[in-house]
Amino acid sequence: MQVLKSMFRQPAALFGLVVVALVVMLAVAAPLVAPYSPDEQMFDGLTLEGAPLPPSAQFLLGTDTLGRDLFSRLLYGARTSLVIGLVANGVAVSIGLMIGILSGYMRGLIGNALMRPSLWIVAMVIALVNWVQVARIVYTETRGLVERDFILAERSLGAGHGRILFHHILPHLVPTAIVWGTLGIATTVLLEATLSFLGIGVQPPTPSWGNIIFESQSYFQAAPWLVFIPGAVILLTALSFNLVGDALRDILDPTQRGRG
Repeated sequence: MQVLKSMFRQPAALFGLVVVALVVMLAVAAPLVAPYSPDEQMFDGLTLEGAPLPPSAQFLLGTDTLGRDLFSRLLYGARTSLVIGLVANGVAVSIGLMIGILSGYMRGLIGNALMRPSLWIVAMVIALVNWVQVARIVYTETRGLVERDFILAERSLGAGHGRILFHHILPHLVPTAIVWGTLGIATTVLLEATLSFLGIGVQPPTPSWGNIIFESQSYFQAAPWLVFIPGAVILLTALSFNLVGDALRDILDPTQRGRG
């Protein structure tokens, strides 16, 4: 609750939070909000010459090259892009958190063994692009925490590694994971859009913001709304997640809150 109150005092963070909340709600409610099926190719969705229709009362954001409602496709595309962003980034942050905390706590041969594989594993698993960064940040924070008096006191009292890790160190690192998780969603959404735009991401007919642009790029001059509108949605969503993440980083900065 205190975090929300702090964010409400920051106009940029509040703007980002509102946009993120709106995008998520529209994505969840897509079947109720979308006026048409995202795959419905309508006879009256194209001109007599077979060109896409511009925005109108019937089609709020116009139609695409196959006569499908762009607004509906963007709503369903939000579901695809956000699920990829949330799931992939959630897995990445979880792995990064565990690698970072264990390597920072164990140190020595075990710590090095845990950190080194992450440098090449991330090159193979592009969806987990954020985990090396998270692991390194958590590793650095953990190295500082294990030398603090309250951890040394727990050790002197005979506390086991599990208790120290999960009852005393991990709670101090959760805010860091939340911040980097939020910032990473923006990166993952942009990555998904880029891959789909290149034709190697989400494959049609499943709509995603990136492949909507990919399918319409040849109509850039004749129907610019097919490129500009999805592009603006992607940029606005990524910007909003970044604004929320930056605000959370300021609010949850370990140097600004009590520890121990």
